[in-house]
Amino acid sequence: MTILGIETSCDETSVAILEGDEVRINLISSQHFHTLYGGVVPELSSRAHLEQIVPLTREALSKTNKTIDEIDAIAATAGPGLIGALLVGFTFAKHLAYSKKIPFIPVNHIEGHMFSGFLMDKKPEFPLLVLTVSGGHTLLTLAESFTKIKFLGTTIDDAAGEAFDKVAKMTGLGYPGGPKIQNAASKAIRKDVVFPIANLKQDYHFSFSGLKTSVLRYVQKNFNGEIIPEVEINEIAYGFQDAVVRALIKNVEKAIKNYKPASISLNGGVAANSVIRQAVVDIGNRFNIPVVIPSFEYCGDNAAMIAFRGASLIEAGEKFSIESEPFPSFSSKYLY
Repeated sequence: MTILGIETSCDETSVAILEGDEVRINLISSQHFHTLYGGVVPELSSRAHLEQIVPLTREALSKTNKTIDEIDAIAATAGPGLIGALLVGFTFAKHLAYSKKIPFIPVNHIEGHMFSGFLMDKKPEFPLLVLTVSGGHTLLTLAESFTKIKFLGTTIDDAAGEAFDKVAKMTGLGYPGGPKIQNAASKAIRKDVVFPIANLKQDYHFSFSGLKTSVLRYVQKNFNGEIIPEVEINEIAYGFQDAVVRALIKNVEKAIKNYKPASISLNGGVAANSVIRQAVVDIGNRFNIPVVIPSFEYCGDNAAMIAFRGASLIEAGEKFSIESEPFPSFSSKYLY
């Protein structure tokens, strides 16, 4: 099948064409102007999607020498995400599918991330231990198939990506926090700033609110409202990033021992962090379990993963109504 994928859940407008197992094109237009506001402004995000969705779709078709009549199905992100942003891509895709009388597939954005490792040449195998780490979600699952996913744990407060943004803001690094903290941490020399991680009673759950508070108290105690020297920012960034890695790997290791997965996959926007990527590879090597991590292009929000998820659902025999609606909060009928 040839599937057109559309993604507009937050601040990336993306259009992709998947033909069989091949990603023919994956176009992404990022809204960098949000940096000026220290975070994503929903109304501005929606307007930018409106400006980009049609030109990107035309460009994707043109660069792959396709016409819309050669598209067999259209998959679009239904949620979770910013409702205004979601409505742009979702409504556009639904009406395009309706006008061409082809299947429309509403796709769960997080499920798209979960299975983005299948876009790689080396495919994961089921049962697949999946660590999804993004700006809005931190989720540990065991995928037994594309339509049967065992829920293991999630964050009880802040997502890891959200914590990165907040710590970057309080240390003066700015937005987006993920790449800025990674860059600062790479310059740390002493590496003697250590932050604690949450010890939760619930198996496989995460908590990053306390870590964020620990960083804030450290900053207040040592700098008392003064500008933090760059060398100290680097040390704080290193300590924070190290604590996030320890929290993530702690639960991954526990899940490996209890479920013995055939493979492991790390995905989501925070999966672009090289330290977290290496930590997951290392634990996979320690337990002799293959690790599949998407390339950087497929870590952030992208339409290729949405197209693939749509394809996997069609192949599983799933049926969808053109009357379906987008959903801003996370929910999945395949999660148990």
